Amino acid sequence: MVALAQAPPSAERLRALDGFLEAAWAEQARHDERLRGLAVAVRFDRGVAHLSGEVPGPEQLRLVRELVGRLAGVYGVWGRVRVAGRDPVVVDLGCGGQKQYPANLGLDIFPAPGVDAVADLSGSLPLADDSVDVIFTVHILEHLIDFLPLVDECHRVLRPGGVLHVMSPWWGHVNAVADPTHVRLLDVQTIKGVCGQRPPGTPRWYPLHAGCDGASIFADLTPLPADAPPVSPAHLARFFD
Repeated sequence: MVALAQAPPSAERLRALDGFLEAAWAEQARHDERLRGLAVAVRFDRGVAHLSGEVPGPEQLRLVRELVGRLAGVYGVWGRVRVAGRDPVVVDLGCGGQKQYPANLGLDIFPAPGVDAVADLSGSLPLADDSVDVIFTVHILEHLIDFLPLVDECHRVLRPGGVLHVMSPWWGHVNAVADPTHVRLLDVQTIKGVCGQRPPGTPRWYPLHAGCDGASIFADLTPLPADAPPVSPAHLARFFD
């Protein structure tokens, strides 16, 4: 029997981690001139940062996301933030009866409370090109034999600067195999493959953040245009082996 080195943190440690992150972010916000006047609230829940509020433009939102993501112990940076007076279009794929935020647009293959539109996530999404700001795929990819078509569809419908949030069971945790409807095993290195090991001509992604808490993997990805330069090895080394 091989012992896996990574174990999920206890609930007590996660609560303590959230307290540390709240204090660290409050200190950063007090001393970083770039954050002055930005009406963005940051809440931490089990290592995931949740952003809310409003910013004047996408550059400020990108800055807040980047700075929050640099804090040690942050697994993902999620949120619903108004940009230049416009509410974001946020889509929850495979949401079932529970969306990540109540105002999200919920899509699922089965009707349920909270599902706004029934859609087969293994096919084309019923959404226009460049029409969505944020997409959540929380505990979805592991249910698809081939999840790359869905990832490509997310690339199509996201606006420039939009974000795809991924959360799935880590292959080394029992949750990955306990559900018989799980047909794929994922690791943080899988996200590296999505970002940098696809054939030429396929949609490309820039990893804003990626991590694993010992039970789940997390990734925040933004679409790259076809003519963008490759992601630097230094940036990839921050998240991937």
